[in-house]
Amino acid sequence: MHRRTRQVAVALAIAGALLVGGCAEDKSTATSGGGDNTETPAGGGDGGGDGAKLYSSTCAACHGKDALGMPNLGKDLTTSEFAIGLSDADLVAFLKKGRDTSDPANTTGVAMPPKGGNPALSDSDLESIVTYLRTLEK
Repeated sequence: MHRRTRQVAVALAIAGALLVGGCAEDKSTATSGGGDNTETPAGGGDGGGDGAKLYSSTCAACHGKDALGMPNLGKDLTTSEFAIGLSDADLVAFLKKGRDTSDPANTTGVAMPPKGGNPALSDSDLESIVTYLRTLEK
């Protein structure tokens, strides 16, 4: 029972961190003026340049500021065989879906929410995060 209480406390701490991080920056998508309904990515859409910023505001709470992982939370993404083994497109698809604690491949006992808990992230934003993560792989 104590372990379950700890997991709930960790999950609440993560949710709080994500909410606070979400309040610090406007991550909403917008449409450009003039009737053009082109989506503008939450991170600004400059390709891989916003990946570090987006990672920091969405992923770092669990995976650490340098993607080296956090004890009892997110895995080290610089050496993750899972992440490194996926194509960029497959890693983006994984980020969109997340991983529930009921998934047999979940080894931490902590859920990874879809889009890291930031539903405002566009596909372009997720691609930027993956591009950034690829630069950190060892």
